[in-house]
Amino acid sequence: MYVPTTLAQPAGALAPAGILSTASAIESPATTEVSIRSTALNVLDGHEAAVSGTLRPGLAGRVVMLQALEDHRWRTLARARTRAAGRFRLRYFPHRTGSERVRVRFSGDPLDRDADRRSGWLTVYRLAEASWYGGGGSLACGGSLTSTTMGVANKTLPCGTLVTLRYGGRSVRVPVVDRGPFIAGREFDLTEATKQALGFGDSGAVWSSR
Repeated sequence: MYVPTTLAQPAGALAPAGILSTASAIESPATTEVSIRSTALNVLDGHEAAVSGTLRPGLAGRVVMLQALEDHRWRTLARARTRAAGRFRLRYFPHRTGSERVRVRFSGDPLDRDADRRSGWLTVYRLAEASWYGGGGSLACGGSLTSTTMGVANKTLPCGTLVTLRYGGRSVRVPVVDRGPFIAGREFDLTEATKQALGFGDSGAVWSSR
């Protein structure tokens, strides 16, 4: 019996008119980008930290997250949904002092690829009373005090503990190098070099990350 031979046809050619095959209908997710416009990441505990920006290309209605790096893993601090043109504002109210590296993250969806952007460091401070001291002599944590010694004296923090101090828009990260101050109500004695770096006066409140 003779059976005519039919040449193999592409899958798309066999589909009914107006219906595309599954393979041709699937498109790759579009490339996205997180753009940061402004940040407020140096804050007192209990006050608002914020990051504003845009999820490009103008993606509205998407969820973006503010995340912090802790123990080699990113944890989510806040979420927000993008508005018109992809604009967003992430708000977070921290309640513990310290510094953490942060980023803005979009996890992606079937239409858009994931994206993230590092945003710097979130540093949370508390108010601490301070004074300064100079001169010479030996330091309780080792070495000698000079006019170029960067550090602070504190009664309880272990020697070498790094403390970020902020005053008048300036900030320094310095170690505990000595013991003191021995005046009631004061937590830190700044060395002369630390005082100069901050533009600090004789006594007053500074922001401390410890």
